[in-house]
Amino acid sequence: MGKRYLPFFPLKLVAFPGEQLNLHIFEPRYKQLINECVNEQKTFGIPVFEEGMKEFGAEMEVMDVVKRYPAGEMDISTRCIGTFQVFTFDEKAPGKLYAGGQIESIESFYDAEHEQWSALKVLAKELISILKMEEKLDVELISSSFELAHKLGLSLEQEYDMLQMTRESQRQHYMINHLERALPLIREMEGAKNRIKMNGHFQHHDPLNF
Repeated sequence: MGKRYLPFFPLKLVAFPGEQLNLHIFEPRYKQLINECVNEQKTFGIPVFEEGMKEFGAEMEVMDVVKRYPAGEMDISTRCIGTFQVFTFDEKAPGKLYAGGQIESIESFYDAEHEQWSALKVLAKELISILKMEEKLDVELISSSFELAHKLGLSLEQEYDMLQMTRESQRQHYMINHLERALPLIREMEGAKNRIKMNGHFQHHDPLNF
């Protein structure tokens, strides 16, 4: 695919392909960046920022400027169209207020098998059941590991791990491992919460036969 130059809008978040992201734009450098993207039909990059710029990020297109404010601030709707690896970083792109750098797009392969996706959904449903969130989240309406990762509240570090993976089968395997490790701990935490709630209540205990 080759390297190309992309304007940067570093943020402390991970955007996954297909995801829509609403942003409020108020800094002069990002007002300049977004206006250029709108006027010239350009895309921009969100490299992940956590204690410094990380090596991977998401390429975004501006879908709509939802609202413009008198001082030039904007509410915008964006969509992630792919992921990339960062090779160079300029605090200011040549002649611009905003940052930029050389990137290379990462190709993604959707190679997961039905059995693996079904196993992941079973674990996700168990987590949702333990947390009593069935009314807020229907796993059957989710179609990819990217969407599921956001819905299940993975950490920024875990989402960043998934952003770098090129295959859907890798991402699903990663989430299955995460849930298999996390579920016993979450069950124990929920059990502890229920035991704490019972403290102070009058409890009926059947006599024990020895």
